[in-house]
Amino acid sequence: MSSLTALPAAPSRAFETAEKTATKTAETTASETTDPETARSEWTGAQPVDPDRTVPMERPEWVEPVERDAAADPGTTGSTAGTTPPAPEEPEEPEGSKEPEASAADPRRRRLTLALRALAVIAGAAGLVWMYLALPAPAAGLPSDGRTVLVVFAATLACWTLTRLDDTFVGTAAVAVLIVAGVVPHEHFLGLLGSDTVWLLVAACVLAAGIERSGLPARAAHALIVRAATVRRLVHLVTAGVVLTALAIPSTSGRAALALPVFLALAKVFAERPAVVRALALVFPATILLSAIATLIGAAAHLIGNGFLEAMTGSGIGFGHWLLLGLPVAVVCSHLAAELVLLLMTRRADRRGRLAIDADRFAELSGQHASGPLTAAQWRMLALVAAVVALWCTESLHGLPPTLVALLGAVAATAPGFGTVRMSAGLKSVPWPLLVFMISAAALGDALVSSGAAEWLTGTALGGAAGALGDTALLALVVTVSAAAHLVLQSRSARAAVLVPAVIPLAVAAGLNPAAVVFASTAAAGFCHTLTSSAKPVAMFSDLPDGTPTYRRSDLLRLSALLGPLVVAVVLGAALYLWPHLGLPLR
Repeated sequence: MSSLTALPAAPSRAFETAEKTATKTAETTASETTDPETARSEWTGAQPVDPDRTVPMERPEWVEPVERDAAADPGTTGSTAGTTPPAPEEPEEPEGSKEPEASAADPRRRRLTLALRALAVIAGAAGLVWMYLALPAPAAGLPSDGRTVLVVFAATLACWTLTRLDDTFVGTAAVAVLIVAGVVPHEHFLGLLGSDTVWLLVAACVLAAGIERSGLPARAAHALIVRAATVRRLVHLVTAGVVLTALAIPSTSGRAALALPVFLALAKVFAERPAVVRALALVFPATILLSAIATLIGAAAHLIGNGFLEAMTGSGIGFGHWLLLGLPVAVVCSHLAAELVLLLMTRRADRRGRLAIDADRFAELSGQHASGPLTAAQWRMLALVAAVVALWCTESLHGLPPTLVALLGAVAATAPGFGTVRMSAGLKSVPWPLLVFMISAAALGDALVSSGAAEWLTGTALGGAAGALGDTALLALVVTVSAAAHLVLQSRSARAAVLVPAVIPLAVAAGLNPAAVVFASTAAAGFCHTLTSSAKPVAMFSDLPDGTPTYRRSDLLRLSALLGPLVVAVVLGAALYLWPHLGLPLR
């Protein structure tokens, strides 16, 4: 640094040369110095700095800034005398310097986390070994393959409920273990890729993509909403429209994505009435979840549960019969939820007065051309939806399975000159991870049946418990547990994969109709409104763009406290008094 103090006043070119030399010397010294005291003395030396330039130096954390007067420094002369040069930027921290305490704590925290996870894995493995040894031997009625399946199934349930592992990964890993153990033939697992359930969901997603591309759902929403004269009528018209979407749009997440632009347009229309906007923000996801039971394709969990039912009992519930059973429950529960939201989140003053929604403004805000007559593409998609739903509901008359009907509809929706979307674009809308999860769940269900585990559960483990309860009490227990399961299992599909295989042996042991008990369980599982993480539609409408008003956590808790018992009561009433007259007796 002595070369710096010997520099005389010079023209600008000499000044820049001296500055470059000083900067290079300081950087070299800082990088080679490991002693903090030496680095401190080097850094605090006087350095001529051009105020119009930024010196790429950073001060170490252990160096305190020192204010110096350039005039007092005997090595500073000429134009730099009498001025205080700007403090240089902090140089990079030399190697060997002291780490911050937070950085030093991070490795310890990671090691502690890894140690706890290792202990949890060891404890879980020990518990599974104990379970395998505690289960009866083949001589007592439980085959060896059955013991393996029950242990793997228990591990799968634990991973689904107690860990954050991906549901699809857990299901696939469980099936892989069963294949390696020789319980599930790999040909059988791969053959499930061509099952009716998988192709039904694929075809329904492609068909839904064609319908959405035509703009028909937006036109239907526009036609309903502009007819609302009051807030209450608006809420119930929205509910009716949401119920209708369950007929053709598979999965609750897809319907929520379809409804979100409609809600955002309504939020702009009612920007001066935030209480109404918050109520509508909760009406959409609440009715989407409860209306899904209307159809077999309303949620992927329905296909999973129906697949378990068919695998374990030999027969499932067809699309038309499901629609006949589920539509009344969907309509009642959805409108009950809408009315509860309206009463809990709005005051009489918020609901007072007549509405006059401008059709053109709403169409502009929703980003859809919803005025004028239907386009040719929309008429084609409307006719296609009507034909597909009619064929689904009349399977007993023509004999065409629902999967074939859906596949024909998907081909028509993507056909050149008739359809509205290309086949490649339609296939991109298919939830492939969910398909893999469905296949894994079906393989687990088949393993429970083929290994004898389901029969053992029916006759031994659950027989006493089932006989101790009456029909109504047992059904009430199943429905209540199914409605509360969303507090533990956030995925609706995972809930179906856990509940249905346990419900079927319980129903058989009690002498009840497994199809009726499974359908009641599936309908009650549609209630998942308590937390924002309980269902994807609830999460989607809880975090809205541009500061759009939405519901709070307290709103969900208040709604769930009243809606949960109502849903349980409606499902019990339907199972006891309605479904027996529609071909689904309890016994």
